Amino acid sequence: MNRDAMLPLADTALLQAEGLGLVLGGRRVVDQVSLALAPGQWAALVGPNGAGKSSLLSLLAGLKLPDAGRVLLDGRPLADWPARARGQRLAWLSQQGEADGELAGADVVGLGRLPHQGLFGAPSAADAAAVQAAMAETASAAFAQRRLSALSGGERQRVLLARALAVQAPVLLLDEPTTHLDAPHQRALVRSLVQRARAGCAVLAVLHDLNLALAADRLLVLHQGRLVADGPPADAAVRQRLVAVFDNAFSVEGLATAGGTRWVAVPAL
Repeated sequence: MNRDAMLPLADTALLQAEGLGLVLGGRRVVDQVSLALAPGQWAALVGPNGAGKSSLLSLLAGLKLPDAGRVLLDGRPLADWPARARGQRLAWLSQQGEADGELAGADVVGLGRLPHQGLFGAPSAADAAAVQAAMAETASAAFAQRRLSALSGGERQRVLLARALAVQAPVLLLDEPTTHLDAPHQRALVRSLVQRARAGCAVLAVLHDLNLALAADRLLVLHQGRLVADGPPADAAVRQRLVAVFDNAFSVEGLATAGGTRWVAVPAL
């Protein structure tokens, strides 16, 4: 596997990790991870339970401080960015999807505009347009006036996705964004990620659904805190490593479609 061919050049990366390490509870959960996320590309981060996926994403978002290594945003150490400027450049969706359950849907999505408004700024016409566009993109406009606590799991997830999209940041980090989403909304989300990447964003999503992950431009396979494969799903070595870290619980097969070969995970029953 030619790593030089599959990794974006550092000088084109929007977000870059260099030798990241993190110890939690006496265990090294992220171990010497280096990667670069380029504009125009969406990547899926996959791995077994406990591989360190959420911890790595938290480091990339600046929510946790690494014990080793560093993260660069636009070539500048993430720690050197003022919080507001960083919030404009990097959007994040957590696995837990935390938000005040008493807020109306549109108000939750509006929180994504805070890095642009400032804490005491009033929403502008541009902010309102960004909120409306994000809710339309996630099919959550019908929940604009409904409290988050009154929504189903899937409806709530779509509102929280809209909040992340409303930031309109060039870097988008999503931790299990398909949680609670049914098949049509999973498909819509993937199409949205593709569209944003093609518009010049760098997108990284932790995904448990391997068939969705295999549709990504790039697959990052994490195992015991280490990045053990990084490349397009079409790369046979990447597919082999993916199967191996999941203890051969499935095979990855090519499916001929009108748009070309699609890779799918087939359980080994």
